[in-house]
Amino acid sequence: MLEKHFNADSKKYEEYLAVCEKLGKEPDPSKIPIDIDNFPYEVHLAFLLHEVLPDRWDGAAGAYLGKDWSSLGALLDSYKIKEEITSVIYFLKAIDNISSNVINKNLEIDRKKQERKSQGKGMSNMNFPKGTT
Repeated sequence: MLEKHFNADSKKYEEYLAVCEKLGKEPDPSKIPIDIDNFPYEVHLAFLLHEVLPDRWDGAAGAYLGKDWSSLGALLDSYKIKEEITSVIYFLKAIDNISSNVINKNLEIDRKKQERKSQGKGMSNMNFPKGTT
């Protein structure tokens, strides 16, 4: 479900249900966009922590490395998360993994678009002296 949440299209949960109601159709569980409210409390906490943990980037390659977990203990203390810490960390790791994959996939798509743009310009935009081409 977490992966489906990150890969959800632009339709929101309520919009999907409204469309089904207007069409008189029963909502298809496999097509319903995942709303954050569909997750248990531990996942909500994991999303909260994921938002406030700092990002790590590979400066040379421009790749996203995920969250920097070094401040996790301080965050758990400051948000007073005492119960179900193992579950929260499990979901946080899953969210971080899925998020990293989505971000790097989008970065790769953007790189390929840029490569195609620059290849499309090719030699047609070069200024050669007259009579040399």
